[in-house]
Amino acid sequence: MSRIASIFAAANHVALIPYVTVGYPDINTTLEVVPLLAENGCDLVELGIPFSDPLADGATIQRASHQALKHGITPRLCLELTRQLRQRTHIPLVFMTYYNPVLRFGLEEFCHKCAQVGIDGLIIPDLPPEEGQELEPITGRYDLDVIYLLAPTSTEKRIELVAEKSRSFIYLVSLTGVTGARDKLPEELEDFVARVRKKTGKPLCVGFGVSTTEHARRIARVADGVIVGSKIVQLLEEDRSLRQVCSFVKSLKSALTRKEANM
Repeated sequence: MSRIASIFAAANHVALIPYVTVGYPDINTTLEVVPLLAENGCDLVELGIPFSDPLADGATIQRASHQALKHGITPRLCLELTRQLRQRTHIPLVFMTYYNPVLRFGLEEFCHKCAQVGIDGLIIPDLPPEEGQELEPITGRYDLDVIYLLAPTSTEKRIELVAEKSRSFIYLVSLTGVTGARDKLPEELEDFVARVRKKTGKPLCVGFGVSTTEHARRIARVADGVIVGSKIVQLLEEDRSLRQVCSFVKSLKSALTRKEANM
């Protein structure tokens, strides 16, 4: 069982998965906040590798990526920072990136380096499962889980393909569009999760737009994990002391824990 799969092994446990842009607002914040997220109940952390054309990301994460790139954050530096983070936390760490930086790095070398520094998986929004044939065997050799995404507009055929190929869990995009904190989630969310659930027994984690404890509570009723990105990045912008982000994560964890207790 992979380190990621193990977080879904406990009955009724709903995983809390935050996202941070590596190097934003600065390197020291990344090195400090990831262990704090683990200490405050997060089960897995997505580490975003900054990219100049982040098609799936909204304004908040685009801005964070732009600033990180200006500060000199590269894939190689992300790998080095991950090596340091692995010495400070034992929870799974996953790179959220785009295919171009991985391809330019070299698929084999990138996966080899990921395994060396302690990365557990890859989320690549612009890599559809139909085009993963070259990367998947390499990630398999290095015990890296490739996690594919599904959108509410996904066809039954696409759901079946992702269910077959995605390892550890499936990332469900709650809405059509890009990332970003929102006031409410789509009314059709539960139907979307149920449609995917009919096709697979793999854990389903919901992200995009998640920004309140009520959002997390609602997702927890139907899914196996809650993914929070833009709201975390916003809080890192607003409060460099990290008190706000820790308080927010604790509130999310509390909502999910109460859900587990009521099962």
